[in-house]
Amino acid sequence: MADFTDIKNDTKGRMEKSLESLRADFGGLRAGRAHASLLDGIMVEAYGSMTPLSQVGTISVPDARTLSVSVWDRGLAKSVEKALRESDLGLNPASDGQLIRIPIPPLSEERRKELVKIAGKYAEQSKVAVRNIRRDALDEVKKLKKDNSISEDEEKRFENEVQKMTDESIKKIDEALSNKEKDILQV
Repeated sequence: MADFTDIKNDTKGRMEKSLESLRADFGGLRAGRAHASLLDGIMVEAYGSMTPLSQVGTISVPDARTLSVSVWDRGLAKSVEKALRESDLGLNPASDGQLIRIPIPPLSEERRKELVKIAGKYAEQSKVAVRNIRRDALDEVKKLKKDNSISEDEEKRFENEVQKMTDESIKKIDEALSNKEKDILQV
């Protein structure tokens, strides 16, 4: 039989994971600067299977407008270049043997607005996840009340605590979105 402390810890942990997931999604959105996390989602055809780019080479940021990938196996350089070109990031890599340079073009106003919309969608998905977590926690609290493990007053107090955690998580999501929007729109 779970008690409220277990429910609270589980809820808090799941809400934190939702926020971490949002930050990871935001990391893949390109603002005007080069950032190694930009290439996190790119998969490369290597040794007959799709492999994350980070497992076939070293990603570095030589300057604010350039990324470089040092491929460990020279035979995979073409594969890496192809994966970068075909990604939806609008990149045009230039290969120099095992080193692939990727200039980061400045974003057009239209593309910036598009990225802000995508960031908004990610934030909304995260909020929905947090609300679902809240619903699960409230169901657990209702179960405790139904089983006469807690009083009505305790039920109300627990529901208020869950709502507070939800409000805090939603506020953090909004702050993260606001920061990402500023980052994207900054020229």
